[in-house]
Amino acid sequence: MSKTMRAARMHATGEDLRIDTIDVPEPGPTDVLVEVRACGIVPNLRNVLDNITTWFPHLVMPELPAIFGLDAAGVVVRKGSQVHGVELGQRVYVNPARYCGGCRPCRAGDHISCAYYTFNGYFGFGPGSKEIYKAYPYGGLADYMTAPQYSLVDLPDSVSFETAARWGYLGTAYRALRRAGAGPHSTLLVNGASGTLGIGAVLFGLALGVREIYGTGRDLELLKQVEALAPGRIRTHALGDEVSVTNWVHGLTGGVGTSIVVDALGPGAPQSSTLDAFGALARGGTHVNIGAVAGELPINLHEVMDRNQTLVGSLWFTPTDGQEMADLAAVGAVDLSVLEHEVFGLERVNEALAVFKNRNGGFSNYVIVP
Repeated sequence: MSKTMRAARMHATGEDLRIDTIDVPEPGPTDVLVEVRACGIVPNLRNVLDNITTWFPHLVMPELPAIFGLDAAGVVVRKGSQVHGVELGQRVYVNPARYCGGCRPCRAGDHISCAYYTFNGYFGFGPGSKEIYKAYPYGGLADYMTAPQYSLVDLPDSVSFETAARWGYLGTAYRALRRAGAGPHSTLLVNGASGTLGIGAVLFGLALGVREIYGTGRDLELLKQVEALAPGRIRTHALGDEVSVTNWVHGLTGGVGTSIVVDALGPGAPQSSTLDAFGALARGGTHVNIGAVAGELPINLHEVMDRNQTLVGSLWFTPTDGQEMADLAAVGAVDLSVLEHEVFGLERVNEALAVFKNRNGGFSNYVIVP
């Protein structure tokens, strides 16, 4: 193995990433070294690189120069002396979530609530993230990266590295469904079903046995593709139609609504779209927000209480969730072949960031292959 590697690093906010040659890192005692075979480009990465300090001032960035890259998959090539149950040559997805392991939420198994919670290769959520970045400064836009053994998801041969590089957005949708108790007893509305997050909610909603899925979006051709994933089981509706989402869903469900709403619309979506989807929620139902529609929403909490409803914000997913997803793929319960990979070499990373347009909505998957 070479002692040096290539890494795409940001040297200044708003500038293109530079391909630098740096030393290959050594894994710590409880870490592994992963040879990166694919790293996903998430839709928001260009905004993070260009506008993080003005758009999201509450988030913490790594010190520059920094290696980004949120969704990495590859092969374990070295491991620390205290790593057990992981083999050299093992195919893995690296969950970028890092946490301290010592605080009360961590000891309770609620790692996402850790005050040090950080997305390796992206951004952190509090002052403690600076310490996490010191331990794990390597994102997925490089030939190699170190990762704690707790972050690994074992990949079956049926899941390509390019598909695994989408695990983050798929996992965010999967965790939302699990938190809402999705299963054969459930009905589901995915607000933004044709987008990067929404497609994941539809695919894993099918895998978990949800019997009826309703999806919204703006592109009629994309909505037709969503319906074609399970004809008769999926119905779609165009946002902006003269019939509101609330009335559309109630009309199809005899006025009951759906037991789950997953809102996958992004920060730029109008708040009225989220409110309209919330109006489709059944009594006793759960609304999960994963798309980060920004701003304040006028929700009548008295009505939410009287209808025994639950409103949840769900962030990312755990390696346990990720392993469940891999296992569902291994037994053929979820069909991820509908993803359309657009692959770029590491040296073309800036080109990939510039042309990212979701050419075929959530079906498109942009991947860097070092």
